[in-house]
Amino acid sequence: MRADLLAETITGLDEALAAVDAFDRVLVTGLLRPQPAQATGLAELANAVAGTPLAARTAEAAEKAAAGAAGEDHFIALAAARTALLGSVHDALMTRIEEATGRTRVEETVAPADGPHAANLLAAARSWLSDLARTGWQGIDHEVVSGAAQVVSAMLPDPALRRPATLLDGFAAELAASCPGAALEHIPERRWADLWSRALLLTLPGVAEAPVSGTATGRLLPLGVDLQEHPTAAQAQVHAVFEPADGTAPRLVRAAVAVPKPDTVVGAGVWQLLRPHLSLLAAAGEGRSMDLTDMPVTAEGDLIWSDEHARPGEPADVFATARVALPTAADPVTAPLDRHPVRIAVPVFLEGYTARKDDDGALTFTVAGHPLAVDTDRIPAAGPLTPEAVAASGACVGLLRWDDGSFSVQPLAVETTVRKKTVALHAGGWAGGTADKAGAKAEKAATDATSVLRERAGRLLRK
Repeated sequence: MRADLLAETITGLDEALAAVDAFDRVLVTGLLRPQPAQATGLAELANAVAGTPLAARTAEAAEKAAAGAAGEDHFIALAAARTALLGSVHDALMTRIEEATGRTRVEETVAPADGPHAANLLAAARSWLSDLARTGWQGIDHEVVSGAAQVVSAMLPDPALRRPATLLDGFAAELAASCPGAALEHIPERRWADLWSRALLLTLPGVAEAPVSGTATGRLLPLGVDLQEHPTAAQAQVHAVFEPADGTAPRLVRAAVAVPKPDTVVGAGVWQLLRPHLSLLAAAGEGRSMDLTDMPVTAEGDLIWSDEHARPGEPADVFATARVALPTAADPVTAPLDRHPVRIAVPVFLEGYTARKDDDGALTFTVAGHPLAVDTDRIPAAGPLTPEAVAASGACVGLLRWDDGSFSVQPLAVETTVRKKTVALHAGGWAGGTADKAGAKAEKAATDATSVLRERAGRLLRK
């Protein structure tokens, strides 16, 4: 990989992000009684999309919002312009990544579906989100935030509306935990503006639909597992190379599972909750391929996993896959609404680097003479991979990410030397079970905690 390209400046990137930041500051104080500084921020957003199909509608929306007369349609136009700017940043970064890795993207477009929708519920969601924009983050209180509760309750039973409902529910819960907004010392401007604009666009007809575009038949070669934990939820995403049975070019795909969890289940115990829902985790942990037959897959490369379409295959070494199959695999396309820098997580293979650890603990790989930050904070505790092992490694399979103005790599697996032998350590090494003492202890603790909770839940139901 050409790490030198990752350090070069991308023309227009800073200007696009500056326009996004200007609009995000507008939402801090709200648009009920706009001030001159907010009018300037709105104008900056409108100027950034001048010359695009969004120009006229964004300019009108910015003018109305600056006058305190913006309606739902105007807020939608502003959210669309902001999303388009971040989409342009995403595309510029992905183009640079393609140049650095030498890989290409799948030549396929992702069009929104036009499925059935409950217009009244989506309108109610838009109304609440518009009220948020008028109130501003500094003006939120429990009365304003609670306006989402009835909308979410009505949307959740409908599978077609579960995606926007889940986003609204989480967003409202985060705002409620931060009330009153006037007392906040720090406001996560980018994050809340991301959630607001995404939620608003998801209320448009057809946008929330995620249709399956086809099926996959062939061999799946896991590259690594990205585990994300929250006190009450966990998600595992397996990144892999898919080799179609018809001999066409291989491509990168993903398969994910998310589950609720008790906050008492930590460490390797998380795998107990995830494993029954995704047999691919066991295959990844054991170093095996999977043979797929007519597995549903989206145009974005997300496998809609079903065990009836998969069976365990032959042993498959992750580093052999990374050296041989990964360089020829095409990256998946990204749906328009998902084009955001935070979504970038591209599998890469690095070797021949040197590692340096700073006094503050930050780890950096020097690849062909160029530094690349290593995000060790994303290494899960539920696996044998550790920051120390990464620092002593000579080869790494990871996810290339972009945050805070620079690229970094999140290790998924490394090759290191232990007692003069080359050993591979994986972040998902315990996904299929483990004989490791620490992992086995965590698994047993999780079993005990889950059994107690099930017994208590059963007792409550019987009452």
